[in-house]
Amino acid sequence: MSKKSKRYTDEFKKQIVGLVKNGKSPLEIAKEYNLARSTINKWFKDYSTSGSFKAKDNRTEEENELIKLRRQIF
Repeated sequence: MSKKSKRYTDEFKKQIVGLVKNGKSPLEIAKEYNLARSTINKWFKDYSTSGSFKAKDNRTEEENELIKLRRQIF
């Protein structure tokens, strides 16, 4: 049996980030919305860093360089 990952809209993620910014703990949010605390922390970190939830917008320079080099090899 395969496990499908849930997809959340950016609007929903922004709502969750807003709750954290307003002082609600990730643990409380996780229980209320049935989310993993690590997911909430990642969304908060990503959005606070770049204003985006997309992986490509949240990569380090080293990660971008590695991706570029791998593309050149293959």
